[in-house]
Amino acid sequence: MIRITLPDGAVREYEKGTSALGVALSISEGLARNVLAAKINGTVKDATLPIHEDSELQLLTWNNEEGKSTMWHSSAHLMAEALEFYYPGIKLAIGPPVANGFYYDVDFMDYSIKEEDLAKIEQKMKDLAKEKNPFLRKQVSKAEAIAYFEEKQDPYKLELISELEDGTITFYTQGNFTDLCRGPHLPDTGFIKAVKLTSIAGAYWRGDEKNKQLTRIYGITFPKQAELTEYLEKVEEAKRRDHRKLGKELELFTFSQKVGQGLPMWLPKGAALRERLETFLKKAQRKAGYQQVITPHIGNKELYVTSGHYEKYGADSFQPIKTPDPNEEFYLKPMNCPHHCEIFKSRPRSYKDLPARFAEFGTVYRYEQSGELHGLTRVRGFTQDDAHIFCTQEQVKDEFKKVIDIVLYVLKTLDFHNFKAQISLRDKTNRSKYIGAEENWVKAENAIIEAAAEKNLPTVVEYGEAAFYGPKLDFMVQDALGREWQLGTIQVDYNLPERFELEYVGADNQKHRPVMIHRAPFGSMERFVAVLLEHCAGDFPLWLTTEQFIVLPISDKFNDYAQKVSDFLNNYDIRGLVDDRNEKIGKKIRDAELAKVPFMLIVGEKEFEQNHVSVRQRGVGDKGAVTLEGFVELVNEAINKELSTEI
Repeated sequence: MIRITLPDGAVREYEKGTSALGVALSISEGLARNVLAAKINGTVKDATLPIHEDSELQLLTWNNEEGKSTMWHSSAHLMAEALEFYYPGIKLAIGPPVANGFYYDVDFMDYSIKEEDLAKIEQKMKDLAKEKNPFLRKQVSKAEAIAYFEEKQDPYKLELISELEDGTITFYTQGNFTDLCRGPHLPDTGFIKAVKLTSIAGAYWRGDEKNKQLTRIYGITFPKQAELTEYLEKVEEAKRRDHRKLGKELELFTFSQKVGQGLPMWLPKGAALRERLETFLKKAQRKAGYQQVITPHIGNKELYVTSGHYEKYGADSFQPIKTPDPNEEFYLKPMNCPHHCEIFKSRPRSYKDLPARFAEFGTVYRYEQSGELHGLTRVRGFTQDDAHIFCTQEQVKDEFKKVIDIVLYVLKTLDFHNFKAQISLRDKTNRSKYIGAEENWVKAENAIIEAAAEKNLPTVVEYGEAAFYGPKLDFMVQDALGREWQLGTIQVDYNLPERFELEYVGADNQKHRPVMIHRAPFGSMERFVAVLLEHCAGDFPLWLTTEQFIVLPISDKFNDYAQKVSDFLNNYDIRGLVDDRNEKIGKKIRDAELAKVPFMLIVGEKEFEQNHVSVRQRGVGDKGAVTLEGFVELVNEAINKELSTEI
């Protein structure tokens, strides 16, 4: 017999060799019908695999992210089976699950595939799913694996197999399809009830532009048709909210091929929006004791050799900048932290100077492949709301908690109420991608875990997601459509102070090494604005919106009074303009609604005589006539309410 411990702490005994599905069945048939996979001692596996030892078991359903991922992984295999039915002889590369669905990269050889072909492939997937074919796992030797894919003449699978160790290779078969795969997979194809293939794109094999371009087919599946219908409605809403579309309509930013891919340019309205966001955070930072600094856009190669960025990212960065001096070599700044280390080092420091908090809205540059660029969310040049705190070991946890407070202040003020904090730690086994001593990593990881617990943050732990120099706390924010974005981040770093030989004189009159905390509540201005734009569909909070009012004269006769109203409000730092076009008032109101202006101030004979405005609020309707002073009061009250959250 073996002992199985369930998530609620209950312990049950079963015969050795029972499966997670068998455990589920012993609890209830209804539960068993919904089990997609199982987490056994922390590792996600097939629900049908036998368990031979005492284990901790979590049954995974559609309500678990790992359950969804298993469904989508199996769906990629199901799509590959359908593709081989219609296009025999194609070569299959990789087919992983992704955040929303799955894809498979395929070499279609001499076949041609178009968007209109997706419908028949979808239907074939549904037909195959109804067969309820089990996903059968088989351990194979390296020689067997090579022989199988040599017969299929599949160079992509053969390349993958060449990198695997004998004894670690498994195949999965469902129906007439067999694939090289680690798993896990569904018990059978019958769990897949609703299918939608969403798009076709190009993708280089292994993401390398030097390799052959393959065809990538994206799709998504669900256990119920109603869930697919709801998802597709959200997709349409996402298109309506696309920040690239809204950014163009609201005249916030633009791109130019002549300037360069992935290098956004902020238009006047967008620049003003950014400035308001910066002012908002700078005010909060001043209250929290931060000092503003400014550093160059480039740095000497030696700076990044010292920091470790050159070793980790040098090959994938923009190429070096040469000068007439053959001994000089510069790089576009990929991070602000090395510069801030040098600022700390610029004069002797005492323990009385700590914590030292340096903040900068610093623009950095990272080379992203052109196929990965996407509006403002993935760019090559972006501005981080960066800061670095240099403190004693005793101050780390306290400072970390204060940064958490600032991040929470930003999220709450901007109406991001649904989020979780991800504790990003090192990979459990592969430590080669990290720098620094083991003891420092343990201290840093413990500080983050304890600080998050003391702030009562809802957290998840992700191994392998730490930065190369230290662990971090990433804020994963859900937008209005339920999509998850990584925005703010806080990182504890014992390594850069070591590499830059940073020192302070302690109370004992001895030299000590400070600890460094990296933090960016927005993450980057570009990504944050993109997510905020889609989250609020362009309806920014009143304090942030570009034009808070528009004055609408009902005829040319009242244009002068309309301008007088606008000038009066501008003097009170209330932003707006006058629509003095020769158009009917109904059209002016419709246009103002489309432009997402919060307040429309309609002026005619009555308003002119009484020195009033008739207020119409977007999404609310008419609010009646008020004095100009009354409108100022109305706006200020609304803004104060939006910004009332305290750090």
